[in-house]
Amino acid sequence: MALLTLGINHRTAPVEIRERVAFTPERMAEAFSELRAASGASEAAILSTCNRTELYLAGDDDCAPTVLRWLAGFHELDVADLEDVLYVHRDSEAVRHMMRVAAGLDSMVLGEPQIFGQLKDAYSLAREHGATGSFLSRLFEQTFSVAKRVRTQTAIGENPVSVAYASVSMAHHIFADMSRNKALLIGAGKTIELVSRHLADAGVKDFLVANRTLERAQALAELHGGKGIVLSEIPDHLADVDIIISSTASPLPILGKGAVERALKKRKHRPFFMVDIAVPRDIEPEVGSLADVYLYTVDDLRQVIEENIRSREGAAREAENLISSGVQEFLDQLRALDAVSTLKVFRQRAELLRDVESEKALRALRNGVDPETVLRSLARGLTNKLLHQPSVQVRKAMAEGRTEVTECLRELYQLDALEADEPTTTEKL
Repeated sequence: MALLTLGINHRTAPVEIRERVAFTPERMAEAFSELRAASGASEAAILSTCNRTELYLAGDDDCAPTVLRWLAGFHELDVADLEDVLYVHRDSEAVRHMMRVAAGLDSMVLGEPQIFGQLKDAYSLAREHGATGSFLSRLFEQTFSVAKRVRTQTAIGENPVSVAYASVSMAHHIFADMSRNKALLIGAGKTIELVSRHLADAGVKDFLVANRTLERAQALAELHGGKGIVLSEIPDHLADVDIIISSTASPLPILGKGAVERALKKRKHRPFFMVDIAVPRDIEPEVGSLADVYLYTVDDLRQVIEENIRSREGAAREAENLISSGVQEFLDQLRALDAVSTLKVFRQRAELLRDVESEKALRALRNGVDPETVLRSLARGLTNKLLHQPSVQVRKAMAEGRTEVTECLRELYQLDALEADEPTTTEKL
């Protein structure tokens, strides 16, 4: 069975194209139905994230041109818009690509773990729509197994490289035991949500989330047993927090020097740790000049991020070796399954010939034919039937110069061993 992967990602296509090729949940049922009909593939799965859209297809033929036309038509794009940004992987390379994606080796952030869950969701969705069969199911299961192996046997995920993680990592330089510290998170987007998870993992138990919309602040704060407030309430709570990390889309600073100075007096100059991830900045730069304030920006986090990237590169090389082994394991499984299927058909054919010859022998016995004659006729007829078609094919192969067929025949029936064991003329006499 042929395996085909077609897709675009953050390396091959700009966001303007990626967002147009993304599949919405509402159209997934339609997409699976049309994709299988257009491609002729017996099995299909679709992965659609902000950084990539990929189609995984299993069938008897290479249907890449057809799928390209369908993908463009489904999203109301010209084929030319996709041709230059689309990549295609076939068979073993398609297997390798899926495993690299699952392990985070093809991600914008090397080794990021979110894609593993997204790929699992893609598989579940394909199963819900009845689009997968034994082939893709086996591939996905092997892929997940290899990705878990990469996570447990390499350091690919031990040093996160996001600004969210780097922010929390820097906080450790100021506070050794972060379980005693209270954090104020300004904003409620994905970056701040990731910051909150890293802080919780680091031991922080007391959270305050400030946002323009109170409902979003409360929803994020409740994940960690914290409290949500609106931005205007920040000065009232500033003296009670130790860690401040901000990431909003505000065009103007949210936290000024004066508010921080007043808070420091109430804190009796206990230090503040602040990280301003926002661009434009949320915290006035002048705040960094105050004593007992450790203020960092995105630029200050680069060294932490670059060090973690370097540490991941070594782990990535180990991961590639594990993936190569995983690809080989999957291909070996397929060959083993193909052998089982072939042997099953081979046995069924032999049993059919046996039954035909047996029935002829039984009829002869019922008609009173001598049993010894019947037995010899049965043996001769069965032998001729079993050997006729292989003999025809061997002669044909030899005429075409395919000598490997006879080598295979000698190996299957161990003919060399039989010739070695056959007695010489003198021994027979």
